[in-house]
Order: sequence, then structure tokens, then C-alpha cells
Amino acid sequence: MAKHVSQLLLSGTLLFGLVIYTASQRGAGERFKTKPNFIIVLADDIGWGDLDANQPEKQTNNTPNLNQMAQQGLRLTDFHSPASTCSPSRAAILTGRYGLRNGVTHNFGVNSVAGLPLSEVTLPQLLQKAGYYTAIIGKWHLGHNGPYRPNNRGFDYYLGIPYSNDMGCTDTPGYDLPPCFPCVSSEPQVIRQSGCYSKVGLPLVENDSIVEQPLDLWALTEKYKSAALRIIRSARARAQPYLLFVASAHMHVPLAPSVANSSADRVYAASLQELDSLVGALKAAADEADKGNTLIWFTGDNGPWEQKCQFAGSVGPFTGTWQIKKGGGSAKQTTWEGGHRVPTVVYWPGKIPANTTSSALLSGMDIFPTVLSLAGVAPPSDRRYDATDATNVLLHGDHSGHEFLFHPNSGAAGKFGDLQTVRAGKHKAFYITGGAEACSGGTGVEQLHDPPLIFDLEHEEAEETPLQFDTPDYRAVAQKVARKREELLWDIATDTSVSTADYSQDELAAPCCDRRQAVCRCHTVF
Repeated sequence: MAKHVSQLLLSGTLLFGLVIYTASQRGAGERFKTKPNFIIVLADDIGWGDLDANQPEKQTNNTPNLNQMAQQGLRLTDFHSPASTCSPSRAAILTGRYGLRNGVTHNFGVNSVAGLPLSEVTLPQLLQKAGYYTAIIGKWHLGHNGPYRPNNRGFDYYLGIPYSNDMGCTDTPGYDLPPCFPCVSSEPQVIRQSGCYSKVGLPLVENDSIVEQPLDLWALTEKYKSAALRIIRSARARAQPYLLFVASAHMHVPLAPSVANSSADRVYAASLQELDSLVGALKAAADEADKGNTLIWFTGDNGPWEQKCQFAGSVGPFTGTWQIKKGGGSAKQTTWEGGHRVPTVVYWPGKIPANTTSSALLSGMDIFPTVLSLAGVAPPSDRRYDATDATNVLLHGDHSGHEFLFHPNSGAAGKFGDLQTVRAGKHKAFYITGGAEACSGGTGVEQLHDPPLIFDLEHEEAEETPLQFDTPDYRAVAQKVARKREELLWDIATDTSVSTADYSQDELAAPCCDRRQAVCRCHTVF
């Protein structure tokens, strides 16, 4: 009798365990299915004024798909790139940390042996561990050798170029100032002349292999679109959440729209329309595959490259120069706001209220904690972050962002990574100005400002007239900014998780599919 009772209890226990296991698996599956998908579209060198919705009075009609996305989602009007150049901006987006923490303070080059420090933990790595399929289509620019490649930094799939599209020659160059020449027939080595790299073919890389070198710039967008749509549909077929990071070559020179108007002043518009069409295709595919469960975040890595004249974008109203009397004369400095403030739209039907606008002060760094929060993934607790979670801004109409936002130097005057410009609410303080080259070819004189120049962007968005030093308003802002800047610099100085990037160069580090061929030429197999 006791034997039968024990067998009954055992079978009951096993049955109960099976029920619990089945229920837990079903619950896990349901939670897995409800995890949101994320599509991050990062345009290169795009202007705040390039988005029609930011300047409806212009009626250019270059971005109809992005306009529709703004009408159906949220437009962020005071959103900033983390840095004014490519590598630092992308590193901050993927880590949620300023360059002084993650180590990336300026661009990597064709001959760079390293990239984003391996001690840094990236957004795709964290989502990958949480069951996400992760893919990057487009420009990487955070290291193209060995462990620094995208597939070793959290991405399951990669198709794109390892750095900017002007950092390698092509057989059919695009539009640029000064114009780039076709690839030459000589031994492969990096030579930069007239602003162009002329002797290493621009490679198209799929995962760890070069599939085309030099690539065809004019066909690149279609290849990107095909790969991106395939990822969206295959992830849906597997019922697996995904992160798709689309880092477009637009609007970086050389511009190469698939259908270009012969008039040079229409090339930028044609390229902008092509970028908009790409965004429209991604949105349509995401809506068809999993509408209501896919967030699309469109933004830019930095503002227009002003030096490129008609091949650079529009900064909108942020076009002025400040003018200050000095030694009986005057000094002028081109505005910085247009270099950091970028067009940004976030779309998530059913979650983000339609046709809404927010002036919250936010940064591309904030993508990191916001996406992790929405995915239910906690960031590592062994490091300090500079980003803020913008979930409430996106979903609940909150207008609070950063109290202070710092713009690091990424290539103009001053030291790389230096936090020389500070946003504090409606005010902006400059500790150093100058060093950037304008379309005319002139370069602003490097000037240190102690005390700093301070502008009221609410009344002076073009940054033409700084506040007077002897006013109560100036003194209050200057004291607050100085205190917060010192606090942040001290926090970084005492941060044990700070990384250091290796910026060393070696000619053999240049990506090359066949060093026996001129310009590392290989047959197209993609």
C-alpha cells in the first residue's frame, strides 16, 4: 500500500512539475514574442533643416516618408548627436558614454589597427544576450580589424563599409568638393589628395569578408535595402525580436543617388529623396511584418559638413555667427548648433502618440538606455553612463531630458574629447571656438573663452549675440555651467571603467581583398 502511495505521489509530483514547466515555457515564449523590435536609422552628415517637417514653410518635399512618420509618431526638435564627427558619435550611441569614458574621441582611419575599446559593452551585445537577432547595415567606423569588427561587437550580421564613403576610391566616383578621382592602377597604399583617398578601393564587407572592392556607390542603397528587408522578414518568420541598425551612407559625400539630376545643385536633394525612400521601405516592411511591435528611430550622427558647400545639408535656422568686439575690431565664429542638432523622428504605432512634438533636450547617447529599458534589459552595473532613459518622453509626453548636455570636441579647435561646449536648458556656453573650415575655405581662429561665451538659444538660435558678461543672467548661468562641468570632469577622472582607444596606424591594416591587385581589387560576388 505504501509503495502504491509513494508511486502516486511521485507521478503527481512529475505531473505537477511538467505542468509548471510547460506553463513557464509558454510564458517565456509569450514574453519573447512581445519583446519589441528596434530599427535605428542613422543618417550621416544630415542637417536639421533637411527634414521637411522641421521647416514646413520651405515646401521642398524631399522627405515625404519621414514627414509621414513624424505625423504618425514623435518629432524631437532639440535632439543632438553625441559628437560632431563619425566615430565618436557612433561609439557614444552604442555605449551610452561620452568619448572621454569610452575612449573614442576622434575618427579611426583606413590604416587604423584598432577601434572601439574591447572593454566597452555595446547595445547589440546586451540585446543579443537577451535573445535578439542583431544586424548592422551600412557604415561601421569603429574598427575594421579582428576583434573590433561588428560581428565581434554584438552583431549577428553585417553588411556595409568599414568607414566613411570618401575614405576609399571607386571606379565611378560620386559628387564631392573637391571632386574625387577614379581608382588608380598602382600598388595599394593610402594616399589622400584633394580630400580623397585615391589608392585603396572602398570595400563592401559582409560579415568578415570583403565581397566587393572597389564597390559601386551608385548601387549601394539598393543592396542595403534588400539586406535590411530580408532581415525584417526572416526575423518575423522566426518569431524572434531584432535590432536592425541601418547606418546609411547618406548624406556623406561623395553623393551618389541612383537617379541624379544633371544639375549639381540638385544632387543633394536627389540623395535626400533616396534616403527618404529607404526609410519608407523599412517602415512599410516593419508595418507589414509586425506593426505595433516595432519602434523605428531615425536620427543623424552629426550635422552637415559645411565645407562641402552645395553638397552639404541645411542647418535650418541655426545659421548665424556670433560677433564680438576685440581689440577695436570684431571676431566672427560660425554657429555650432547646426553641427550637433540633428533631425529626429521616433515611430511606434499604438505606443508613441501620433503627430506629437517634444523639445526635450536629448542626445543620440540616449538611444542606449532607452532601447534597453524598452527591451527589459539592464545595462552593466560596473560602469558609469552619461545617457538618460527617454522612455517617458517617447511614450508618455514627458518633456524633461538632460539638464546639462556636453558637446565634445571631435576635430576642430582644442583637444580631442574636451567638453568645451555645454547646453544648460535654453543656454549654451562655449569655452573654446574656432578651427572648423567653412564652405568658403576660411577657418575660424581658435579662441579660448574665460569666462565662456553664453548664448540664449530661446532668443538667439543663430548664436549671433552672446549675453553680456556683467549681467545677472550671465553670472547665474556661468556659475551653474562651470560647477556642472567640473563635477562631470571629476566624475570621469575617478571612473575606473574609463577605456582608452588605440589610435595607432599600420599600412597593412587597410582592408584589402587581394594585395596583388591595384587598389586591392577583387571581383564582385555580392
